[in-house]
Order: sequence, then structure tokens, then C-alpha cells
Amino acid sequence: MTEVRGNIRQGLFRQVLARVVPFADAATDELPLGRILRLSLFQVSIGLTMVLLTGTLNRVIIVELGVAAGIVAVMMALPLVLAPLRALVGFRSDNYRSFLGLRRLPYLALGTMLQYGGLAIMPFALLILAGDSHWPVWVGKIAAGLAFLVAGAGVHICQTAGLALAADIAPEDSRPRVVALLHVMLLAGMVASAIVLSALLRDVTPVRLIQVIQGAAVVVMVLNTVALWRQEPRQPHLTRPDLPRPSFAQSWAELTRRSNPTRLLVVVALGSAAFNMQDILLEPYGGEVLALSVGATTLLTALLAGGSLAGFGLAAHSLARGGDAHRLAAHGLMAGIAAFTLVIVSGAVGSAGLFRIATFLIGFGSGLFAVGTLTAAMSLATNAQCGLAVGAWGAVQATATGIAMGSGGVIRDVASGLARDGALGPALNDAAAGYAVVYQIEILLLFLALAAIGPLCRRGLAGDRVEQKRFGLSELPG
Repeated sequence: MTEVRGNIRQGLFRQVLARVVPFADAATDELPLGRILRLSLFQVSIGLTMVLLTGTLNRVIIVELGVAAGIVAVMMALPLVLAPLRALVGFRSDNYRSFLGLRRLPYLALGTMLQYGGLAIMPFALLILAGDSHWPVWVGKIAAGLAFLVAGAGVHICQTAGLALAADIAPEDSRPRVVALLHVMLLAGMVASAIVLSALLRDVTPVRLIQVIQGAAVVVMVLNTVALWRQEPRQPHLTRPDLPRPSFAQSWAELTRRSNPTRLLVVVALGSAAFNMQDILLEPYGGEVLALSVGATTLLTALLAGGSLAGFGLAAHSLARGGDAHRLAAHGLMAGIAAFTLVIVSGAVGSAGLFRIATFLIGFGSGLFAVGTLTAAMSLATNAQCGLAVGAWGAVQATATGIAMGSGGVIRDVASGLARDGALGPALNDAAAGYAVVYQIEILLLFLALAAIGPLCRRGLAGDRVEQKRFGLSELPG
């Protein structure tokens, strides 16, 4: 009787969990939901690291520690130097040779150690940078830059190898949904980390800063260890040292011969840049143009995340019924065009409500676009090249995002200066002018991405594309 009750409770728990967790229908008998969620903890640790690198520390270093914004911007951009190497990391994990029969785990372990190491040395580097020591400031600049670079490298390596591992262990028909669930967990990890870190760093002191950042390093190590424990099966036949190892150029040539991913990667670059150029400008726009309070602008992050989750859900619903991934990405681009148009209109009419709707639509469009392009990229590769395909998608997406985020702030500053000097005409001499230029550039990039993805959508309708894999929530027993 006790065993029966235990089984009933476990069954009810699984049903509740499946209805709460997006993309939970990715679970199968071979890959249960509990194992997927445990694997997804590496995405949670990456979300924590990203929030620290690009969010929390950004404000703390500039405001509380008094470091020049230009130095901080350079440090934030350093991890982007390694973003193009994600394709190489994926390729190397595809062709790793060892007697242990493990391909992804060595790279995941390396990425975890780099994340931990970068975060562990970061607070001391920042204290030197702020002048709270007998060391010269230039030592702090080098040490802080190294800390950001090492932690960022760990993020790139972990995410590339982790997504490839997820694709390896997932059954063929549920593979894209498993990867999408991991992206949902990344978003959830970022939101949860932002809330916790904001509470812990409410009163910033040097000691508290050291405690929080090094505590985050320990959390990263623990989460990744739990996530990866006994996840990758040993496959000695794939990692025998005597197997021939193709060069990166040969593997890329084979991938392009089968599927020609160039156009899709161009779409990924244009769309990622378009959706993320405004990333650091959204809250300042709400405060400066629409006079929203700090609390009101902080809620914009939640609206953006909610829109992304809604986009994930609609993408799953569509692809589960045989929808084309390229057309889904195109719908995301059109939603982005409408969203950025509403942002400009909201500033012109002074409507905070319209601005909030636009913010939700930005997240919604980017969610559709991300799922559509990732699904299309995964359908290009065989199992032997999954790491290369995922790495190429990640390399282009991360590089385009970083360049767009950095250039968005510069473009806004230059355009605002021209507007103040009257160079843009009497109609464009207010605070919204600089922001409007950025949003108009984003709309242009979205139209270019639509033009680039058009032939891929037509190819899908003609039926000569690679067959799309099921990708959905089914009836959302998840």
C-alpha cells in the first residue's frame, strides 16, 4: 500500500511539473523530464554568470566603485572576442578523441572551470581597479579584463558543448524541444539571478561584493556538477584515437555541401542584431522620454521575458503541427517590426501603455525568431556534426548581439548630439531623437532579414528542404 501511494504521489508530481514547465513534452521514456531539468542547470549557471557580467556588475562598477564607463564597456565587450570560436568548440567536441568514450564532458568541465576561475578572481581585480589597494590601477584594469575574458570564455564553451550534449542524448523527434527547454531555463535563470543579486547587493560594500561574486562562482560549480553528473553515455566507438579526424575546413565543407547554411546564418546575424541593438536603451528610453520611474522601468525586463516565453510557446504549438521553422522566424521578424514601430509611436504620443505593449512584442518576436532559426540550424546537421551546427548558430548569434549592443549606445549618443546641435532639423531636437534613430535602424535590419529569409520560406513550401523535426508542447502536458 505504501508503495502504491508513493507511485501515485510521484505520478501526480510529474503531471503537475509537466503542466508548469514549458516544453515539458520533450520528455520521453529514454530521456525523462527529471533528467532534462537536471541537465538544464548548466543553463541556469550561465544565466547567473551573464547577469553578473552584463547587468549587476555594470552598475556596481560604474556607480559604486566609480570606474569610468569606457573602461567598463571594454571589459564587457572582451568576451565577444571569443564568440566566433563557438563553431570551433562545437567542431572539436564532435571529433574529440579519448579512451574514456566521452566527447562533450571534457569541454563542459573546461568551461565550468573557466567560469569559476573568472568569477573567483573578479572581485579582487575590481577592488584594485577602484583604487582600494596599494597596487597601481593599471594592474586592476588588466586583472579585471582577464576575469571578464575567462568567465566569458567559460560561458561560450559550456553553452556550445552543453547544447550539443542535449542534442546527443535526446531522441531524434524531441531533440529541438529539449534544446528549446534549455533556452527557457536560461531565461528563467537570468530572471531569478537578477532578483537574488539585486537583493544581496542592495547595500554594496567591498566585503559584500567579494562574498556575492565568489558565492556565485561556487554556485556555478555546484550547478554544473549536478547538471552533468552521469549525463553523457560512454561511446568509445566515437572517440577511438585511431579514428580519422577531419579538419574544421573539411567538416564545414561537408555541412555546406549538404545544406548551404550561409543564408540562414546571414538571417541569424541580421535578426539578432536587430532585436538586441536596443537592449541597453530600453529602460533609459522609458525613463528619459516617457518619464517612467525606476520601478516602472525595472518591470520592463519582466515584460520582455514574458514576451519571449509567449514566443517560445507559440513556436512549439506551431512546429508541433508541422509548421515551417523558416516561416516561424519570419513571423518573429514581422512582430519585431511592429514592436519597434510602436516604441517610436509611444514616445511621440507619450503613451507608457503603448510602450509596455511594444516591449512585450519585442520579447515575443525575438522568441519566435530564436526558436525558428535554431530549429532550422539543427535540421541542417547530422548527428556527427551537431556540435558544429549549434556552434555556428551560437557564434553568429552571440557576435551579432554583442556588436549590436555596443553600437546601439554609440549611435544613440552620436544621434542625440546631432539633434541637440540642430543638425537633424527642428523636428528632431528632443530627447527621443537619438533613440528613434536606433529603433529605425533596427526596423531596417529586420526588413533586410525578412528579405534574406524569403527564399528559405519558399523552399520550405516547395518541399525540398530537410524534413522538420517535431517541436512542440503537444497538448502541453507540459
